[in-house]
Amino acid sequence: MDKEKIANNDLVEVTTIRSATMAETWGPDEEKALVRKMDIRIFPVMILLFILNFIDRNNFANARLRGLEKDLNLTDVEYQTCISILLVGYVSMQIPSNMILNKLTKPSWYLCGCVATWGVISAATAAVHNATGAILCRFILGCVEASFFPGSIYFLSRWYTRKEMQLRVTILNLGNLAAQAFGGLIAAGILANMEDKAGIRAWRWLFIIEGALTVALGIGAVFILPDYPHTTSWITERERFIAERRLTLDIGESDETEDKSAFQGLKLALVDPKVWLLGITYHATIMGLSFVFFFPTITQALGYGTTTTLLLTAPPWIWACLVSLPNAWHADRTGDRFFHYFGPAVLCIIGYIISMTTKTTGPRYFSMFLMTTGFASGFVMLAWISNTIPRPAAKKAAAIALVNAMGNIGSIPGSYIWPAKFGPLYVQSFGAEIGILGLACCSAFLLRTHLKRLNKKLEAEEANMATSAVTGEASEKSPSDDLRPAKNFRYLY
Repeated sequence: MDKEKIANNDLVEVTTIRSATMAETWGPDEEKALVRKMDIRIFPVMILLFILNFIDRNNFANARLRGLEKDLNLTDVEYQTCISILLVGYVSMQIPSNMILNKLTKPSWYLCGCVATWGVISAATAAVHNATGAILCRFILGCVEASFFPGSIYFLSRWYTRKEMQLRVTILNLGNLAAQAFGGLIAAGILANMEDKAGIRAWRWLFIIEGALTVALGIGAVFILPDYPHTTSWITERERFIAERRLTLDIGESDETEDKSAFQGLKLALVDPKVWLLGITYHATIMGLSFVFFFPTITQALGYGTTTTLLLTAPPWIWACLVSLPNAWHADRTGDRFFHYFGPAVLCIIGYIISMTTKTTGPRYFSMFLMTTGFASGFVMLAWISNTIPRPAAKKAAAIALVNAMGNIGSIPGSYIWPAKFGPLYVQSFGAEIGILGLACCSAFLLRTHLKRLNKKLEAEEANMATSAVTGEASEKSPSDDLRPAKNFRYLY
């Protein structure tokens, strides 16, 4: 029995040595080719699904411009409830969804199935005739959509290293910005040309057409989107080895070697102060950017008609795309997170100040470009989560969902910051947003300070271990050593 155990240990050691030797055999060109192959396969379809995710979530605001409120007899509070109730469902289901996703070997079927399901629900919204029906549809829509956003961030973290995540998360979230830009253009076309077609109001056609498109693309995407490196069939054994090994080298341990249950991962996430600092920062960030839910209404204050208003919503979001990409690229290149968060947030605050202090059309429209710049800060936060909670995989899945849920909770009170009585200039609303986004910046600075302190602690511990190795003394083992980051691991701040 002892000989068998020794033989098994020798086999494990030989395998480990072989893996380490193989790890040195791939060159940068080979890794770049793999990453390029991953990018081409993953991002076109995921960006398209993200566009549909945000179009279906935000089409309620566009439908408001063409009679939805009047036809459903919604009061101001009922309309705001329709906006916020989606977020209640969205927040409540994110953690359970990611806990499930962590245990699945075929995430493509789960994520794309949810896409098709929410498309059906979105289309069904066209059939509602009162506030109760609208609120119910929006709540169920939020429950199903909850799977996609945090699930996608976790999915990407199973393919990309920490220093590749910021740019990828931003590219993925271009779907968000594109939805704001082109969602308005699509809505303008439908609302302008589909009124009373087949006896159906144009705003109802908006839900039907966009929902049907979502169902069709969700079904098609399941045949394109990959799964995890160890369960994806279209990569070679060599590519699979590189894909898994480079992540192991990045965080010190393979996701496939960890045996934490979903509930153990959730418990680890709940007791980690880093998760709560990330959550508070993201909560205040999303709440401080809640103007997005009322952007068509804010734009309408410029004094133009419905179609022109919807067309004017597009350029600020296109601008946000152009700003977010170089910001993300430079964040990955430098490894910095805080200052790439802080810069766009400050520009957004300046936009709020301009918008609340002038009635002139030109400066107010310019301020909208500065407002949308703030979304680059939100994208930095999303990558910061996976950078800060690298392992175990179950904890990472729970942490991503938890932080994203805390962020989206900020949208619930945020949707009540913009009552109609504050319009059309919304001075009080912009003032509140300035304070909230300023709080988010302070919280991000505290997170940066905490991560710097943790890095110094890691350096001191590694220095002590090195000293112990030289002197031959046994280093004291901490009860939490199994959760300690790998040697040479440092938090990005």
